[in-house]
Amino acid sequence: MAKVTLGGHPVNTSGTLPSKGTKTPDFKLTTTDLGTKSLSDYTGHNLVLNVFPSVDTGTCATSIREFNKAASTLENTKVLCISKDLPFAMARFCGAEGLDNVESLSDFRDGNFGKAYGLDFIDGGFESLLSRCVIVVDTEGKVIYTEQVQEIADEPNYKAALEALK
Repeated sequence: MAKVTLGGHPVNTSGTLPSKGTKTPDFKLTTTDLGTKSLSDYTGHNLVLNVFPSVDTGTCATSIREFNKAASTLENTKVLCISKDLPFAMARFCGAEGLDNVESLSDFRDGNFGKAYGLDFIDGGFESLLSRCVIVVDTEGKVIYTEQVQEIADEPNYKAALEALK
């Protein structure tokens, strides 16, 4: 269980992030057109998993914008923005913002992504939503970088995440 804070108040997640060097847990997430994507759909690509509570919060929206900028310059890399938001909300946000270098995926159907990655909050005001973190995966499906953001309102370390791809 990871301990982070929401507005300075302690909250807990269901587990801990996958360890560096381990195989990335499989997932099935919902696309903005209600299709399904799994880890195998990204075989052979580096992945940046930008995970957050909701696109409708300022910090989450900023993280999508920042990774969208970076994604246009990354070779053989997909940036996946993952939350439990409804796919319609994610499509609306990215469409209105003109963000087309990232893929929005939702864990709203069964929450298995949050459980497999130990990211769902088990208490506090955001209970059942996903914790803010970044997980970088190499082309072989191994975790090469993780960051669990300690204060949910804070942004992740974009530079460190992207440098892990070098």
